[in-house]
Amino acid sequence: MKILIVNDTYHPHVNGCSVFTQRFVHYLKERGHEINVIGPSLDFSNSKREVDGVTVYGIRTSTFGFKNNWEFRYAIPWFNKKYIRQILDEVKPDLVHAQGHFPISRNVIDVAIEKKIPVMGTNHFMAENLVHYLPGPEIFRTWLHKWLYKDFAKVFNKLKKITTPTATAAKFIQKWISQPVIVISNGIDLKIFNHNLEIKENLREKYKIPKNKPNLYYVGRLDKEKNLDMVIKSAAIAMKKAQFHLTITGNGNEKENLKKLSAELGITDNTTFTGFVPDEELPYLYKFADCFIMAGTVELQSLVTMEAMATGLPVLGVNAMAIPELVHDGENGFLFEFGDIEGLSDKMVRIFNDEKTRKEMSQKSLEIIAKHDINKTMDSFEGLYRKLC
Repeated sequence: MKILIVNDTYHPHVNGCSVFTQRFVHYLKERGHEINVIGPSLDFSNSKREVDGVTVYGIRTSTFGFKNNWEFRYAIPWFNKKYIRQILDEVKPDLVHAQGHFPISRNVIDVAIEKKIPVMGTNHFMAENLVHYLPGPEIFRTWLHKWLYKDFAKVFNKLKKITTPTATAAKFIQKWISQPVIVISNGIDLKIFNHNLEIKENLREKYKIPKNKPNLYYVGRLDKEKNLDMVIKSAAIAMKKAQFHLTITGNGNEKENLKKLSAELGITDNTTFTGFVPDEELPYLYKFADCFIMAGTVELQSLVTMEAMATGLPVLGVNAMAIPELVHDGENGFLFEFGDIEGLSDKMVRIFNDEKTRKEMSQKSLEIIAKHDINKTMDSFEGLYRKLC
């Protein structure tokens, strides 16, 4: 099939939606489909480039003066439909699969419908990821939250099929959507992320991860909604009762604040900030860990938590959004309540002072993640594609 994927975030952006889309494009191409992508350009001009053997048409973007640590650029919402029509005329896709509803995606959706091309969409959006960054009174944020979902529904209700990665996410958006929302996991490649990977000591040395004590690991953006300040505060308490090291991988707006907090709490020597780790090295860093932690309260699924589980790690996960679909309390890890620093600290102590429990939870993570095999995900999407075409 000729499939056109569209998203407002794509390479080189580093965030869950962008990473999923890039991997998804790779697996579609690997299965023999002809894939093209429409995404953001790297500057204030329309573009055409190759990324991993796939043609990526870029819609002009700008930073609009906003600075961020993950190089996100924002599409110009007006005057780009002419270029989009040219792209669709050139590509002649059998189907368009949108990964969002923001300016690039909504304009491609409108042009595809105009040209009578089947369009489906996958939702990765949560208004909570945006609203908490904005200043102003709570009443304004409440109004904006509702408006954002209405705007999302206005776009996605035009689509033939709608998917989202978890049952929690489907329930969350179903009240805004006029048709049933189909649940399809983002999936995980169990050949790349697995517990049988070799240990690469050169990477341990490169990222300064100690060998002589258990390691609590986090991967992801270092931004406000990931709640890593809570993780660091809990770790500082737990380290007085259990021996372990905290390793944090990723970049973001909160990085310097988190480093400062770890210093204030006196755990700098027991905390490593690796910065960004490239895809080819990341699977091996999970092998240096003994437990993974996810404190983000607005996760629609959490790719990194699935990667950790596929590597055989127990997980400490916040009891919010879709995390409990992956972390079964007392089975493959522990759930903790957002804001409960003492409670999280106690669970860190429990998991690092009981090696037998950690090993049992590790095995359970492998069992739970098996149903998220990327091959099952791709089979499901291909089934939807066949129906639409």
